[in-house]
Amino acid sequence: MINQSDNVVKLNSINRRMFIIGAAKIIILGGIVSRLFFLQVKENKKYLTLSDKNRIREWKLPPIRGDFQDYFGNTIAGNYEAYQLHIVPEEVEDFRYTINRVKDILELSDKQFQKILKKKKEKKPWETLIVADNLSWKNFSKINNHLYDLNGVKPIISISRNYPFKENYTHVLGYVSQANENDIISNKVIKDKFVQGLKVGKTGLEKSFETSLIGDNSIERYEVNAYGRRINQLAFQTGEKGKTIKLTIDTEIQKLANELLIDKAGSICVMDIFTGQIIAMHSSPSFDPNSFVFGISQDEWQLIRNDPMKPLVNKTLQGNYSPGSTIKPIVALSALENGIINTNFTVNCRGHENPLELYGQTYHCWKKEGHGFMNLRNAMKQSCDTYFYEVARKLGVDKLSETAKKFGLGKEVFGNLFSIEKKGLIPNTQWKKNALGQSWLLGETIITGIGQGYIQTTPIQLCLMTAQIGNGGFKIYPKLVIDNENKDEPVDKFIPLYKNSKNIKIIQDAMYASTNEPRGTSYRSRIDDLKYQFAGKTGTAQVKKITELDRELDLKTFEIPYEERDHALYVAFGPYKNPKYALSILVEHGGNGSTTAAPMAQKLFKLIIDRDSLRKSNEKNFLEI
Repeated sequence: MINQSDNVVKLNSINRRMFIIGAAKIIILGGIVSRLFFLQVKENKKYLTLSDKNRIREWKLPPIRGDFQDYFGNTIAGNYEAYQLHIVPEEVEDFRYTINRVKDILELSDKQFQKILKKKKEKKPWETLIVADNLSWKNFSKINNHLYDLNGVKPIISISRNYPFKENYTHVLGYVSQANENDIISNKVIKDKFVQGLKVGKTGLEKSFETSLIGDNSIERYEVNAYGRRINQLAFQTGEKGKTIKLTIDTEIQKLANELLIDKAGSICVMDIFTGQIIAMHSSPSFDPNSFVFGISQDEWQLIRNDPMKPLVNKTLQGNYSPGSTIKPIVALSALENGIINTNFTVNCRGHENPLELYGQTYHCWKKEGHGFMNLRNAMKQSCDTYFYEVARKLGVDKLSETAKKFGLGKEVFGNLFSIEKKGLIPNTQWKKNALGQSWLLGETIITGIGQGYIQTTPIQLCLMTAQIGNGGFKIYPKLVIDNENKDEPVDKFIPLYKNSKNIKIIQDAMYASTNEPRGTSYRSRIDDLKYQFAGKTGTAQVKKITELDRELDLKTFEIPYEERDHALYVAFGPYKNPKYALSILVEHGGNGSTTAAPMAQKLFKLIIDRDSLRKSNEKNFLEI
């Protein structure tokens, strides 16, 4: 028989269990409700965002690059629509089938096809593979007509770089090409805006102004299905185009410089002698920068790279050349400024019969029969070496070096604008002691006086030197870019580079005689019309030491091997009565300045002066903006 107390114990036990189970259910249910509340209310935004990330994708497009314009607003580097074909491998169900279909449609060669497969292996599955970056309209249309059978293939209308004037601006602007790992590492802006197919500046101003030119990415936001396929565009955010940069260069003069140097290696620079604006700056030979935009072919690259005239070298900024007789105006000016000579100082030049001999070394004048008695003006006019040997000997290299540096030789003209620009070399006694550990020799002073020996200059430095002689001896700051933001800032007053302004006028007059009077070395290239008349100085820079046998043979330029011919130089300013512009011309292995370089100046000055009124008119419009 069951005891009543046992029933009570059992009942209490059941009640406790029921209570515990019920309490547990309440706790669990409360926990679930609490968690659901937390997830759906408190964490609503977080999980909505995560959900959207699975459902919504963003596609960052290449930014639209800013343009370059010349002084008159002509676009010299712009953009155009390029037809491209992209594939994201992870979004394609059967990549092998799809890529083979693309091969058939575009009629790709086996070499092109293998190159695409190689690129695919180098990329992550979710990274965009650019199958073609410059499709013809015909092929672009064919791809669009077969999209029903090409899941994951994206025909894209992209923006690419275009250089309408081709080789005319190559060494000024440089070129763009696809960004590589080094570009991304070295430039944070490129890193932040990088997408597949992004083109960035590799050389020239394209590289110097990369941060301003690159622009902002456009963002496309779209909805995808469970397979990651695009089903609906939700939004499109247009990125801001890069900054448009306006240059000081006149395209017509730049084109003429290119024409004059066709089939030659050399440089032509033209500068406003008061503002320092660069009117033209061309290095030859050049090449078409459009070839690099989508990747240059190996054959074309080898042709450019192996060309003996070195088209990849910007001779205007990188070329270090002996200035030859174009340095004589500075030698004469330095001697006048330091009171070493006056205009009546005379030297008897006897040519090869009685040359200057010093410590067993013979120093000849270029003219075999000699020039006779020469004062400063006639010596400059006829470029008498013997006269300048004696002036340099009396002056000394240190004083000459000081004056040359004042006028812009021996340092970068554009500062940090171009990383490739060379300083050249204006030697002095201390330089040789520091660099070579040797004492300076008197014979080295003598040959420096005619622009030979250690002295090295760039064509743009010679143009600046001449501009500052032409403007009356005042310092100017050359510039290539018109800064709209700072156009209203006051311009510093010119700083005089002379001790006595009369000395500058003496040099100007001597350069006038060299071009416009009989026996002047560039007399045959003169222009009698005062509107175009200019004053200049020829130069012939030796590339090898002239031996006695060479003097006896007295070969014509065309009879000498090309690489042994002298460089031809010419510097000038004009119009003489009211100077506005200066130029420098260098032709590698051109023979001599009077027959090769000076005739180019004649053609240049006619165009420069004819376009001066257009330039002034454009300047007024620019100031009114």
